[in-house]
Amino acid sequence: MIEQGVLSLVVCAAPPVLRIGELIELLQEDGWTVCLTATPTAATWIDQEALARQTGYPVRGEWRMPGDPEPHPPANAVAVVPATFNVINKWAQGINDTLALGILNEALGAGISVYAFPNVKAQLAAHPSYSRHLRLLQGAGVIVAPLPAQLEWRMVADQLQVPV
Repeated sequence: MIEQGVLSLVVCAAPPVLRIGELIELLQEDGWTVCLTATPTAATWIDQEALARQTGYPVRGEWRMPGDPEPHPPANAVAVVPATFNVINKWAQGINDTLALGILNEALGAGISVYAFPNVKAQLAAHPSYSRHLRLLQGAGVIVAPLPAQLEWRMVADQLQVPV
């Protein structure tokens, strides 16, 4: 196991989030310290207590109060898995109305690796703003790879690497 560092894992409300603990387990086996942040809807879909026990850090979904300590260590990389149509479009526009989007927006200027694994219905992916926003994020340095159809978490985990 090679120590990878801290991965800020942002999760959105799409069916793969129901199995996100499996990805976290693989990432931990790969040497990552995983800190989880959920969009507001995803936070209602997941077992936050179980995932907090698994990662050793609270699952975040809300902004902290001024002066409160940061509950997660600084990240070496950020990944959004699964990335939804809504989050991709808002992120590309710089909308910062949730903690999850705040983390993603800040990551673009942090000089760290940023990954997005979209999970979007074909009908939504056909929307003209979606492909434009994906290209914008890629132009900003985001590494975009769709989630495998059979949800092969190992394939996702293997793509998350801190550059040497």
